[in-house]
Amino acid sequence: MTCLLPALSGANTLYGAGMLELGMTFSMEQLVIDNDIIKMTKKAMQGIPVNTETLAVDSIQKVGIGNNFLALKQTRQLVNYPSDPMLIDRQMFGDWEAAGSKDLASVAHEIVVDVLKNHVVPELDADVLAAMQAVVDRADKVFRGE
Repeated sequence: MTCLLPALSGANTLYGAGMLELGMTFSMEQLVIDNDIIKMTKKAMQGIPVNTETLAVDSIQKVGIGNNFLALKQTRQLVNYPSDPMLIDRQMFGDWEAAGSKDLASVAHEIVVDVLKNHVVPELDADVLAAMQAVVDRADKVFRGE
C-alpha cells in the first residue's frame, strides 16, 4: 500500500522565471535554472510516496541507527525522487570534479545553446491558429473603434 504525504499546500503559481534585477533584465540561463526549480517544486507538491521501498526499513536494519546511509544503493536511487532535478548535480564532490566540475550556470548555458540550435517548434493546428487570429481581429476592431 502506498500513501502520499502532501508536501506543500496553497501556492500554485511561481512568478519571474528568467528575470534578474527585478525584471529589468532577462537571462535565458536563469530561465533554465528557474524552470528546474519550478519543476522540482511541482514534483514536491505531488507528495512523497510512503511505502516499503521509500521507508527503507530493511536498509535501516542493515546499516543500523546512527550509521551512514549515503553509501547505500537504495539511498542513491531515491535521493532525487522528491524533486528529480534536471540541472542540479547530486554526485559526490570527487565524482563531480572528475566529471568536469561544471557549475550550474555553465550547465544552464549549455542547455540554452542546445535549445537555440536544435529546438523545433511544433506547428499549431489550423483551428488553433484560426481561433488565435479571431482574438487578434476582435482586438484590432476594438482598437480602431469599429
